[in-house]
Amino acid sequence: QVQLVESGGGLVQAGGSLRLSCAASGRTFSSYHGGWFRQAVGKEREFVAAISWSGANTDYADSVKGRFIISRDNAKNTVYLQMNSLKREDTAVYYCAARAGSTRYIGTYKSTRDYPYWGQGTQVTVSS
Repeated sequence: QVQLVESGGGLVQAGGSLRLSCAASGRTFSSYHGGWFRQAVGKEREFVAAISWSGANTDYADSVKGRFIISRDNAKNTVYLQMNSLKREDTAVYYCAARAGSTRYIGTYKSTRDYPYWGQGTQVTVSS
């Protein structure tokens, strides 16, 4: 089992930045792929970004490409999501997710069904 706890959410003005953190405990997190998803009110949970177990490969949703950066520090069992140039439409609850690592390209894993482990979520609100 892997337990995930997100932090770093909050209220920010449009154009601003936030960094989310996802702290993992349990099994060796360095062997797990990490992902970020988000869910806005009235919408389905959607893929944001993913990172391979080693950190060597990443993938992003088109809506955040060039603005968000996913990274990880395996020594700290933590995955990060740096969010820059935030827009009102980025407002959502952001969830960290994890799945066992594999040799498949990280961009393969964009569905919520691909990730068995989830955090409780952290709210990000972008005001105009």
